[in-house]
Amino acid sequence: MTEEDLGFLPATELAPMIRQKKISPVEVMTALLSRIGKLEPKINAMAALDPELAMEGARAAERAVMGGGELGRLHGLPVTIKDLVWTKDFNTEAGSHMQKGFRAPMDAPIVSRLKQAGAVVVGKTTTSEFGWTGVSRSPLTGITSNPWKQGYNAGASSAGAGAAAAAGYGALHQGSDGAGSVRMPSHFCGIFGLKPSFGRVPYHPVPVGDFTSHIGPMTRTVADSALMLEVMGGPHPLDHTTLEAWPADYTGRLNAGIKGARVGFSADLGHARVDPEVAGLVRAAAERFAAGAGLAMQEFTPAWGRLGPELGRGFWSAHMARMAPKLAKWEAQMDPGLVACIRAGSEMSVTDYLALKERKHAYITAIHASFTDLDFVITPTVSVAAFPAERLSPEHWPQHPWDWLQWAEFSYPFNMSWNPAATVPCGFTSAGLPVGMQIVGRRFDDLGVLQAAAAFEQVQPWADKRPAMDW
Repeated sequence: MTEEDLGFLPATELAPMIRQKKISPVEVMTALLSRIGKLEPKINAMAALDPELAMEGARAAERAVMGGGELGRLHGLPVTIKDLVWTKDFNTEAGSHMQKGFRAPMDAPIVSRLKQAGAVVVGKTTTSEFGWTGVSRSPLTGITSNPWKQGYNAGASSAGAGAAAAAGYGALHQGSDGAGSVRMPSHFCGIFGLKPSFGRVPYHPVPVGDFTSHIGPMTRTVADSALMLEVMGGPHPLDHTTLEAWPADYTGRLNAGIKGARVGFSADLGHARVDPEVAGLVRAAAERFAAGAGLAMQEFTPAWGRLGPELGRGFWSAHMARMAPKLAKWEAQMDPGLVACIRAGSEMSVTDYLALKERKHAYITAIHASFTDLDFVITPTVSVAAFPAERLSPEHWPQHPWDWLQWAEFSYPFNMSWNPAATVPCGFTSAGLPVGMQIVGRRFDDLGVLQAAAAFEQVQPWADKRPAMDW
């Protein structure tokens, strides 16, 4: 098996091979580190990489296999962690000069759970500065390139994870999503991404931002995400927002099908601007999905859709305003768009914020009411395909000092409402850039969303598509 094949091999295939001694964790890690070393100067997906530590973990995993003891579900499998998540063995720098050199006192709960399941952490993946934007660059790490086109946006704050998955840096990558940062890079990079129901996966420290950020898996196959979510999910005492229930049997029930499910398709949520080529690809994919999986699909134009932009922009800038005291010292070393966003949020009064929050609660109620008669909602994941990463918005879109949400109107509503939402690769533009289709389910129905994504994967497989990266 070649280096490349090992880099792209699904975790659900690699894990049993390791347990059956058909391949060793050391062989896997050696091949993966070699591949990363060859590609990383081009892609820049890794914010921190420690080959010696990774090999030490692989050798320990190999000793456990040879010793014949009980092995975890992810035993010997490489995994990456986003550089917003605490890790005791790597710095957590959040893409910012102001956090450079920070070493957390402990692993976040998800890192501990992945390790307890036998996974070996390879390193940390790049993020935009404090996760503020939908573009794959930061003042600290520079541009992370989309593997499908050098210098192009790999998307949002989990861009490093998306690029790593697309480039074959192993099967399992952790992302987080406060306004689309699991789904957006998955869309741009042509992989599968899942934002679970809020509280399904624990955080520590619990982030500010009015409880909109969700941790989720980013993988090439739906089954790998189901497996990873089972390991990461479940209540934890350090996160008071986690759900009481442990994850369902996502892997065992993944292929049950969703025949007869009631689906609402919306090309624009009644208000969003979408590039015509993206809209066409998503509509065609949704129609194939409905026909192939036996779905009852109808057009869906929610009355709540047009209320989203004011809320999305208002809360995004208001929550970033918490960093205003940092500007006096750090502004010159910060992302200029983040500075503009902080200044805009600083102009909001407490009265304005509370009025906005009151409207948000009504908005969330309306979103959930939509699922009274629908099992799933399907939309584009993002309004555009990848564009040059030095830009905040595509050249043909309206320009703004900080507002990237204008081309990402489909993701943040479901951060506010806490619904599970996934993106599946559904086609390529004429320029060869990936496009994603979003599948949203009722709150708590993470299993249903995974089953829907698996059903689409059978109708229109995507995991065999690999970027050439022949730049």
